[in-house]
Amino acid sequence: MPNTLVIVESPTKARTIRGFLPRTFRVEASMGHVRDLPNNASEIPASHKAEKWAKTGVNTEKDFEPLYVVPKDKKKIVKELKDALKVADELLLATDEDREGESISWHLLQLLNPKVPVKRMVFHEITEEAIKRALGQTRELNMELVHAQETRRILDRLVGYTVSPLLWKKVAWGLSAGRVQSVAVRLLVQRERARRAFRSGSYWDLKAQLKHEGISFEAKLSHLAGERIATGGDFDESTGAIKAGTKVKLLSEADAQGLLKAIDGKTWSVADVEEKPTTRRPAPPFTTSTLQQEANRKLRLSAREAMRTAQGLYERGYITYMRTDSVHLSEQAITAARSCVSDKYGADHLSPQPRQYTTKSRNAQEAHEAIRPAGSSFRTPAESGLKGLDLSLYELIWKRTVASQMADARLTMVSAQIEVENARFRASGKRIDFAGFFRAYVEGSDDPDAALEGQEVLLPTLRSGDHPSCQSCEPHGHQTQPPARFSEAALVKMLEKEGIGRPSTYASIIGTICDRGYATLQNNSLTPSFTAFAVTALLEEHFPDLVDPSFTARMENTLDEISNGSAEWLPYLDHFFRGDKGLEQQVAKREGDIDPVASRTIALDGLPCVVRIGRFGAYLEAKRPGEDGEEELIKATLPQDLTPADLDSDQAELLLKQKADGPESLGEDPATGEAIYLLFGQYGPYVQRGQASEETPKPKRASLPRGTKPEDVTLEMASGLLQLPRLLGEHPEGGKVQAGLGRFGAYVVHDKGKGEKDYRSLKADDDVLEVGFERAMELLSMPKRGRGGRTALKALGTPDGSDEAIQLFDGPYGLYVKQGKVNASLPEGTTAETITLEQAVELLEAKAATKKSSRKSTAKKKPAAKKPAAKKPAAPRTTKTGRLRASAVRVIKAADS
Repeated sequence: MPNTLVIVESPTKARTIRGFLPRTFRVEASMGHVRDLPNNASEIPASHKAEKWAKTGVNTEKDFEPLYVVPKDKKKIVKELKDALKVADELLLATDEDREGESISWHLLQLLNPKVPVKRMVFHEITEEAIKRALGQTRELNMELVHAQETRRILDRLVGYTVSPLLWKKVAWGLSAGRVQSVAVRLLVQRERARRAFRSGSYWDLKAQLKHEGISFEAKLSHLAGERIATGGDFDESTGAIKAGTKVKLLSEADAQGLLKAIDGKTWSVADVEEKPTTRRPAPPFTTSTLQQEANRKLRLSAREAMRTAQGLYERGYITYMRTDSVHLSEQAITAARSCVSDKYGADHLSPQPRQYTTKSRNAQEAHEAIRPAGSSFRTPAESGLKGLDLSLYELIWKRTVASQMADARLTMVSAQIEVENARFRASGKRIDFAGFFRAYVEGSDDPDAALEGQEVLLPTLRSGDHPSCQSCEPHGHQTQPPARFSEAALVKMLEKEGIGRPSTYASIIGTICDRGYATLQNNSLTPSFTAFAVTALLEEHFPDLVDPSFTARMENTLDEISNGSAEWLPYLDHFFRGDKGLEQQVAKREGDIDPVASRTIALDGLPCVVRIGRFGAYLEAKRPGEDGEEELIKATLPQDLTPADLDSDQAELLLKQKADGPESLGEDPATGEAIYLLFGQYGPYVQRGQASEETPKPKRASLPRGTKPEDVTLEMASGLLQLPRLLGEHPEGGKVQAGLGRFGAYVVHDKGKGEKDYRSLKADDDVLEVGFERAMELLSMPKRGRGGRTALKALGTPDGSDEAIQLFDGPYGLYVKQGKVNASLPEGTTAETITLEQAVELLEAKAATKKSSRKSTAKKKPAAKKPAAKKPAAPRTTKTGRLRASAVRVIKAADS
C-alpha cells in the first residue's frame, strides 16, 4: 500500500486521528501556521531589508505582494515535514475546514512543494466514522477561501502597521490599532462615557409580605390614587430626573412612610387575577459566539479560556469543530440528541418533530454544523471521563444540544392586583405546567439580577374578593444605576450583532485589548483605561471610519464575498489602501495636523484639572497658586485601578492636594512610634511607615488588600498590613506557615527553607490579617493549579534527592509533566494511566539538559568571520496556484530547505 503523509495543526489532533488510520498513514503536526508576514526586523531577509515596505511585510506598489517568512521556531518543524514527505507517496492536508485552516494548507503546499499527489481532507469532528468518510471525500484546495483569509491578513497588517506608528508618536509608545480591535475599544469607551454622564435618581416604593391560605407571597406597590408609581425605567439617565412627558407618581421617603401609616391595619382585597399561558422554546445549539457567551455567564470563563478548552475537546474527539456560525444539526446529530432525550427524560419530553434552526446573525457562514458532542451517539458527561473545565464545558455543550430537541416548556404567568385604601399592589408569579427542555438546560442572562427562566415563583390560589392578610410592609429606597460595563459575554454578543469581525477571532481580540492596556477585566467586567479614551478620541476625530461599526461590518461583508467568489480581493485592497481616500493618504495628510499634546490630553467634565497620558501611565495636571503667588504646575499620578467613570472632582482634589502638600498621617505606629501615611501611587493606594530619608531611602510599604477602599483604612489595619508577612505556625512537615500580601493578592505560604515555597491564594471571604493556621493548612492541602489555571491531573510523587513533586497536567498540546519550572511533554503512546515517576524523571532531565545545552551554544557563538563573496543565490521562486498571480506571493524559503 502507498505511504500517505497527513498534516494537521496540533499534536493532540494528530494523536487522535492516528488511532483511526491504517499503519501506512503517517500523521504529523505543523504546530499552526508554518509561515507568516515578518513580526520584526530580524525576520526580514537581508535581500529585502533596504525596501521601504519590508517592515510592513506587504509590497503595496506591487499588487500587495506579501513577504512570507518562516519564523525561527518553525524551521525545525518545516524540515521534519519535508523529510517525512520524501518517503511519502501521497500528501493529505487535513487542517481545519475554515478559512484559516484552508490558508494553513495553502502555505504548506507552497512551502513543501510536493512532487506527489496532494489532496485536501476536511472533517468537522474527529471520530473514526468521520475520518473514514473524509478519506473518501477529498477535494482540491478552495482558493476563494484562501484569498479571503490572505486578504484579511494583509488588511489587518496594513491597518495595524500604518496607524499604530502614528499612535506611538501622538499618544504613547507601544500602542496598537486594529481593524476590529479599535472598534471594540470604542464600544467600551462609549459605555464608560455613558457611565460618566449618568446622573442617578432616587425613588421609593413599598413591598408587602402577604399570606393567603397558609402560603406567603410578595407584592409591590404599583399605583397610588390611580397613578402609576415611578420605577427606574422612568428616569432620564442624563439628568437623574423623571423623563419629560412621563406621567407617574414619584414617591419620596416621607411619602412612603406616610402611605405606610395610612394603610396600617387596613383590609387588603384582591381586585383582579390574570393568568396567561405561554410557552418557551429551547435555544439553538451552540455557535462559536454563543458558546463564548454562555461559558462566560455560567462558567466564568474568558473567551480565550473557552476557546482553548473547546479546542482541546475537539482535538481529542469529544465535540465537533468549535469555530462555526451555524446552528444546523446533521440528521445523525438530531437522532443522537433525540435518543438522549428519550433515555434520560422520557419520550414525552421529545419535541413532536425534529428541530432545525436557522442562523440569524449577520455575516453568518453555514459551512459547518453547530458545536455539539461528536459521534453518532453522544457520551453523557458522566461517561466522558473528563474532569475540571473540560467536563464543565462538555456538559454545557451536551445539555444545550440535547435540549434543542426537547419539547417546549409550558408556563402560566400569574398577575394579581391587590388593593388597600387608595393604593394598589401587584403580585407576580410563574407556574411551570410542563418543564420540557427546562429539565436539561436553561439559558443564562447578562443581567445578574434577572431570574432564571426555569425558576418558579408560586402564588396561592387567589380569586377576586379574597382578603389576604398583611404579615409585614416596608418602604424601600432605590437609586437608579448607570449602564453596566460590558462583560466578555455582552461584548461578544454586541460584536456579533453589529457584524464586526468573526466570532472565531473574538477571543484573541478581547485578549489583545487587555494585553495592550486598553482595558482591564475586573469582576467579569471590561473597564477601559484612560489610554483607551485618548486613542479612541484621536481615531474618532481623524479616522472615523476605522472606529465606525457599520464601516467595519461592510468590510466583513466584502471579505465574505471574496470567500464565495463574488468579489475580487486585489481591487478591494487597492481601493481601501491607495488612492486619494485610501488609508495611506489619510494618515500622511493628517499626521501633521495632529497635536501630540492635545492627543495625550483627556478632558473629562466636572474635573478641576485635565488627565494626560504620560510615559508611565495617566496622571492629573493642574495649575495652582504657589507660595510666591505664581502659578505652578502640579502633576499627580492616577492609580491604575481608578477608572475613568469613577474619577470625580473629590478624588482629583485629594490626589492633587496630597502631591502639593504631602500626605496626611493616619497616626503613629504602636510598635515603632513612626507616623503611618496613606498614599496613592501608580498601582493604587498603599500605606507607608515613616518618610523617605537618606537613612531610610525605602520605608516599609504595603498595598491595600483587593477591594479595600482608601476611606475605610484605619490605623490598626495599616499597622497590621505593614507587619506582613505574619507567622501563623509551624508546618507538620517542617518550615513556617505565613500569611502575606503580594502583587497577585493575599496568600498563605509554606516556607520549606532553602528558597522553596508553596503558595496558595486566599479566597474572597478570607482576611489576610485574620486568617488562622487551620484555614491556612486547609488551603495548602488543596491541589495547586498549573499554567493557564489548570489543575494537576495527578501527582506522580517526589523523586529521591529532590524536594519538589512531579505533577501531570493536560495542556493545549497534550499531556505533560511538570517539576518546578521545567515542563516535558509525554511521548507518543504514553497515557495518564501508564506514565510512571521514573519515566517522568527521565523526561524532565532530558528537557532540562536540552535547555542547558541551548544556553551554552548561544553563549559560545561569536561573530562569523567575513568570507569571500559567494555565488549569488537564485531569487526566491514564486508559485502560481489557483487564481493567485505569480507576483502575489513571495516565498522566503527556510534556511535549511
